[in-house]
Amino acid sequence: MKRKQAKADNAPAAAGMAFQALRHKDFRAYLATYLLAMMADNIEHVISYWVAFQKFHSATLGGVAVLAHWLPFLLLSVPVGGLAERTDPRRVIQAGMAIFIGVSLGWGFFIWTDTLEIWKAVVLLILHGIAGVLWQTASQMLLYEIVPPDALQSAVRSNATARYLGLIVGPAVGGFLMQWLGPVHGIFANALFYVPLVLWLLTIPHGRAAADAPRRAVRGLRDIVQTIADIRHDRLLVSMILLAGGGSFFIGNSYQAQMPNFAADLGHGDVSATYSMLLAADAAGALCAGLWLEARGRSDTGARKAILLAACWCLALTGFALAPSYPVALIALFAAGVFELSFSSMAQSLVQVNAAPQARGRVIGLFNMSALGMRAFSGITVGLMGSVVGVHASLAWSALAMLVFAGLLARYAGAARDARAPG
Repeated sequence: MKRKQAKADNAPAAAGMAFQALRHKDFRAYLATYLLAMMADNIEHVISYWVAFQKFHSATLGGVAVLAHWLPFLLLSVPVGGLAERTDPRRVIQAGMAIFIGVSLGWGFFIWTDTLEIWKAVVLLILHGIAGVLWQTASQMLLYEIVPPDALQSAVRSNATARYLGLIVGPAVGGFLMQWLGPVHGIFANALFYVPLVLWLLTIPHGRAAADAPRRAVRGLRDIVQTIADIRHDRLLVSMILLAGGGSFFIGNSYQAQMPNFAADLGHGDVSATYSMLLAADAAGALCAGLWLEARGRSDTGARKAILLAACWCLALTGFALAPSYPVALIALFAAGVFELSFSSMAQSLVQVNAAPQARGRVIGLFNMSALGMRAFSGITVGLMGSVVGVHASLAWSALAMLVFAGLLARYAGAARDARAPG
């Protein structure tokens, strides 16, 4: 623990400049193409979830969709992290983009021919999840190559902010494409938004971070076990990985898959417009939080602060689940977005800054396995349970369960309270 404490204290200090990562040309290009791909990811979700809801009207399907989509993150994140250590992360990202393009075209074909069935939707969601594993884990490794160490925290926050900006722009553009082109041509057009990232990756050099990476074989499940063993005494890394995993297990983004149900229950005007606005409110809060943190140019980060923000996220989502009116629901979702971006980017920053270089890809993969892979089970806690007690009650109970977990985790993380990534 003392060794890890020293490592955290000796990490490169951030310069304290506003939007520090954006001062680097390569990162600006990366962020722009990442944003387009994230927008396309969410356009696909908006169109495909809406079509599936209209066709099947099943809360259970929403839960199954979450399970099928996120399970690849649970199984593959650490091996893909090892792969990104061993090989060129640019090519790993491009493979993910190719699968994304194929999935968008697949949705379009099945909707066009009116041959969409539940099993086909599940297959597409699994492929989408595999593409996400390849993209997200390798992208986090690429950050080490396109920004210097003192700009890494800023790059992580900016990356997280771009993700939520994609959540804002995606529903708006997805709704526009459905209205203008219809769901078939809209999702076909969506495939084009992945192309700029593929092309940009052909133009950048590779090798700075990879030069120090060990050339170890990718060993699948053994990598997961070994990585857990390697960090088990590091309370800072363990607490942040558990925090991300708890949020994903109990809540994740499963309430977004159930958003058509929430929109219908709130009964405010056109259901499709209500649906898009609810999605956008959550993302708008996160965007505001990300911009504020970056504008400050300096933020105190620590395990206990991240856990406190996660607890506030739980309370905001409980308020949304029990909201008596549409305006209250929008306000609660906006607050939830603020707290989610704050705690999740803080946790990710702490992990990326403090991960040992010789195991960096696998530690990042383990974080993604927890932060994204555990969302597979939120399809049970919110989605499938929602088919029994209703989506409002299931989200409220899930958020309160996460609140209790955060309280327990705060006690465990107490020993790591001084192990902060400088910011």
